[in-house]
Amino acid sequence: MFVDPEHVSANGRTRPQPPRSSHRDIADELRSRIRSGVLRPGQRMPTQAELAGEFGVERGAVRQALRILQTERLLTNVSKGSPATVAVLSAPAAGPGAPPQPTMAGLAPRIAAAFAAPHVRIDALCLTAVSLTLAIGEPLRQIHAGRLKPAKIDVRVLLPSRDIALAFPAPVAADDGGLLHRRWLAQRNAQGQVLRQNLLALLTTHGVDVQVSFRALPFTPPVKLYLLNGSEALFAYYTLKRGEREIEHEHLELYDADGTRSMLFAFEGHAGARDAGFVEQSRRWFDALWETISSELRFGA
Repeated sequence: MFVDPEHVSANGRTRPQPPRSSHRDIADELRSRIRSGVLRPGQRMPTQAELAGEFGVERGAVRQALRILQTERLLTNVSKGSPATVAVLSAPAAGPGAPPQPTMAGLAPRIAAAFAAPHVRIDALCLTAVSLTLAIGEPLRQIHAGRLKPAKIDVRVLLPSRDIALAFPAPVAADDGGLLHRRWLAQRNAQGQVLRQNLLALLTTHGVDVQVSFRALPFTPPVKLYLLNGSEALFAYYTLKRGEREIEHEHLELYDADGTRSMLFAFEGHAGARDAGFVEQSRRWFDALWETISSELRFGA
């Protein structure tokens, strides 16, 4: 059974679908589907009513999301009437030399391409694994549909330890009673458990040899890194911003970074000495963290 990472609680159990936080989140998800080939050029989109039901929002939020994609020339015929159409345009390249993209737009198609290999190897260093869990969703659906057939999948993920004081998210004020840390830990645990559960299910459903491992870092990573099949590195900075948010009925000012919108830079080992060097050094850095200062990661409160 495939579990939608958006609809789980901190203990990994499914829960009723919550509303997406904004029309921009909807636009990010639909953009990812277009660029990964789930929604093909010339294909009609689901109706606004269907999208509103899927994302648990009002139609106005869906229309705003569709208009964003129309301004990006990814959709045509956006109106209140008939469904929009995916534009017949080439998706921008995600490899070396291409401009950076927000993580969710750039990561999903590269993850999908990595799953075309017989032996899929993914190493990730990040704050919560939400981007990775979402990006892996599409190749998992393609495996269940019989369009992808990897024989072996190895995934290693480095996440911050639950025992450290995070550099971010952090309250602007000196003390919030641990509220932000509890919220981050719940998200880290939920996304990690869903990622592991969805991948390990492939062993039972498709006989895929799957290994999923997590280790904890003693620091807050200032960057996110994805290493794909030993030949590609995707790198992004967490850009901090000051903002306001209501959490558990408390209004907080905080410093945080939206990892799904961090600009992702791609480096490929076959694209020249510079890129090959970056991929190799990134792999060595990840391996060193994994084998030295990281520790066992526990998914618990």
